[in-house]
Amino acid sequence: MSHRQRYWTFSALAFVVFAALLGAIVDHYAHRVLRRVDASLGYTPNPEGVRQLLREMREPTFTAASPESMANAAGRDVFLYRAVNQVNQKVYGVPWEPLNQGNVGSCVGNTFALGVTTAESVDFVMGKLARPPPACAVEPIYAGARTRAMLPPQDRNLGGDGTYGGAAARWITGRCKDASVGGVLHREVFGPHDLRTYSVARCREWGRDGVPSDLAKLAASTRAKCVQVNTWAELCASLERGSPIAICSQVGYGPTPRVRDEHGALTRGTSWSHAMLVWGVRHQANGSPFDAGLIANSWGKSWVSGPRWPDDQPDGTFWARRADIEAALRGGDCWAIGTSYEWRDLANGNWGGLAL
Repeated sequence: MSHRQRYWTFSALAFVVFAALLGAIVDHYAHRVLRRVDASLGYTPNPEGVRQLLREMREPTFTAASPESMANAAGRDVFLYRAVNQVNQKVYGVPWEPLNQGNVGSCVGNTFALGVTTAESVDFVMGKLARPPPACAVEPIYAGARTRAMLPPQDRNLGGDGTYGGAAARWITGRCKDASVGGVLHREVFGPHDLRTYSVARCREWGRDGVPSDLAKLAASTRAKCVQVNTWAELCASLERGSPIAICSQVGYGPTPRVRDEHGALTRGTSWSHAMLVWGVRHQANGSPFDAGLIANSWGKSWVSGPRWPDDQPDGTFWARRADIEAALRGGDCWAIGTSYEWRDLANGNWGGLAL
């Protein structure tokens, strides 16, 4: 072998080794990024689990559960976050702060907890509750939806992060196979369990081992209602009577960095396996540039920036266009969250400015 041949053989080997190392480095950091993205999401679709829950319900959809609301909804713009802010000021003395799930895939738990908080806050503002309620705790919903609300029920779940909307709906309504568990716990102290602040570590521990038995049974003393939302009309009617909607889907928004446009909105982007809450709506017929729903995320306040509409649009939220929300609804895992579904007119006396 000549000197030149030996040189080129060595160069080729060196290139192969370098390429392999570079590929390994790229693969390592790509997987780190993917793990980080997955940890900030956490929706794991389970269509059969949703179908099974719907088969067990006498009135599975919002149309069936609240025909009066469907008949009376008048297409008003609605801002349910204002009720949450009012109650948060009364209970905690500060404005509401966006939820932040941290590096665990607890988006479903965060979304359903904020949904319960919103529904109960509207109840207080409308005079249904005598005292302002504390916020709903995330961790029991997330953990319950990963274990005893699963089909079949599980005592432990070692399968990573995440769950689906139907399981959270089953948990907060007490439709688990064991009827003595499941429901709502608030951010309070229960014996040795201090739930006053959100804990990533508790999400991980309980998401693996289940909600402690004493708390799982205590949650049954307060239960919410959940019915499926499939259409824009159902979503609008639900909001107009004071029930927010958990949307669990693979619809994502906006390129990075995410900046709201002049209307406070984000456009459709890459796919997210994620759960978020719709707690406001605006209509083109009322002067909006387009039909849109206001979405609360669970990534804190700094993940999105840009203009707002109206001026009190909360941090960490964005408006999504009707077509994008309808795409999420078609996934079949979206739920109106309330304490009841009778019709009530939030614009009656403009209580709390919830409907304008």
